[in-house]
Formats: sequence, C-alpha cells, structure tokens
Amino acid sequence: MRVRTRTFVAAGVVVAVLAMLGVWGVRQLGGQLRLPTASRTCTVQADGTVLLDADQMANAATIAAIGIQRRMPERAVVVALATAYQESGLRNLAHGDRDSLGLFQQRPSQGWGTAKQIRDERYAATRFYAALKKVRGWEEMEVTEAAQAVQRSAYPTAYQKWADESQVLTRALLGDATGAVACTVGRTPVMRGEAAVAELTRGLTLDWGLPDAGAVAELTGVTVSATDSRDGWRYAHWLVSHAPDHGVKRVRYGGLEWSADNGRWAKVSDGRPAEPRVLAEVFADRAER
Repeated sequence: MRVRTRTFVAAGVVVAVLAMLGVWGVRQLGGQLRLPTASRTCTVQADGTVLLDADQMANAATIAAIGIQRRMPERAVVVALATAYQESGLRNLAHGDRDSLGLFQQRPSQGWGTAKQIRDERYAATRFYAALKKVRGWEEMEVTEAAQAVQRSAYPTAYQKWADESQVLTRALLGDATGAVACTVGRTPVMRGEAAVAELTRGLTLDWGLPDAGAVAELTGVTVSATDSRDGWRYAHWLVSHAPDHGVKRVRYGGLEWSADNGRWAKVSDGRPAEPRVLAEVFADRAER
C-alpha cells in the first residue's frame, strides 16, 4: 500500500459546534449516558453509538491502527480500548497514581519505559499489545480478565464496563462498518495546507506502517491506496478521527464523502465513479471566505 499527495478543489466551511458537558464520552449502551467535555465531538455508529471528543477519538484511532500494524486480532483491539477507557478516559495524561502516565497509565518504575516514551501514544499502545500477547490464553478471557493480566490494577473488574463501547469503536476503526465515524470541525483548524498534509502523512506512516509520501509542497491533500473495502474504511475512519487535530476538510471513499462543512457522511453526487482509494483534502493555508 502507498500514500501519495493529491490536490482538491476547495469548498466553503460552516461552523459545526456541539456544546457538550461531562467526563469521558457519551455512552448510549446499557442505558447510561456520559457527555464529552469538548465542543468538537465525534459520533461512532457501528451496532451501537458512542460519542467522544476530538482528542479521545484520535487516541482511539491510533490504538486501533497500532493493533492492526502489529497483526493483533480484533479482540486485542477491544481489550486495548477498554483498558485505555478505564485507565485514562482515552486521554494521554501527564499524571496519574504515583508515576503512572499516558493512555494506559503505564509506570516508568515498573519497566514500561521512560516518561517521555510512555507519553508517546504509539509507543504506549505498542507496549500494551506486546504485553497482552505474552499472556497465555488471553484470547479466551473476558475483556476485564485480559486487561487485568496486563495492568494488574487495584480494580480488576473495572475494565469490563467499557467492553461494549470498545466493541463499537473496534468495529468502526477496523473497517467493519461504513461511514461509521463522523467528527465535527471548527472554522479554525489546528493545521492547514502543507503542514497538515505532512502531519497526516507522518501519522499514516507511523500508525499504519504506510510508506512516506515524500514532498508535499503546494499540495492540499493525500490519497491512500486500499486493497479492499475494509482497508478503505479503516483509513477513511482514521482520517476523520484525526480531522479536528490535522486540518482535514473532506474525506471521500466508497461513494460517500465526509465533510467538515457539516460533520456528516453523504453520498457523492458529482457523478464520478467510486475510486479504490481514500481521498482526503485539508484546509488551505489561507482562511477561506
């Protein structure tokens, strides 16, 4: 698979803001509801509905991608997401109990790595999967048992309550659902233009192991080759998950297009046939009127 740059025709942007309050994420499973703290939110729908804020969504997408890059089964991604849900609320924390840090609250004093390494989301996820793989019979364990075998928490049964949410996220992020991740993006994206393309390319390379796109001068988007529909939706959902923090304006795949204009997926209406690639456009360097 390869990543390469592509230029798109720009469209106008409309502000999409949801004022939500709460702690970690919306739970619409089991009759419980938790609301995210940030105004930039992401809705995940895949045999269930989960709402996360932009940071949580980006972290979840990276955790899932690292699992696939390490050739871990779907069950491992569910366990990893449930663990990060419980330990940090899917946030890359700079603090915790004693010297615990990061998404999985790993501790330098227990050999997980340096504080700087643990605060690297990809490093933390890689270390978690490596530890899980060493647990004999983890594939047959309950989510909470597998997580506890790695974490050795003082609350060994706590991970199970996030199993349903983690399963929804896993279905979406592993490409088992279509147009399943939709995020809102404000008028002032964190990144624009070449910087956004470069960071997206870097993220695709690190999270998925895709080759570097090389020069990005004067280009406003990326394309990702997909060998099949599942791969295509993995990349498409990853791009939307990282849209708020990487300046993604539009993502197109499988005859559908997500737009920052309204934060939703819709059918492509320009008459062009669906392409076997994922196409992503970023916001231009200059603010568009």
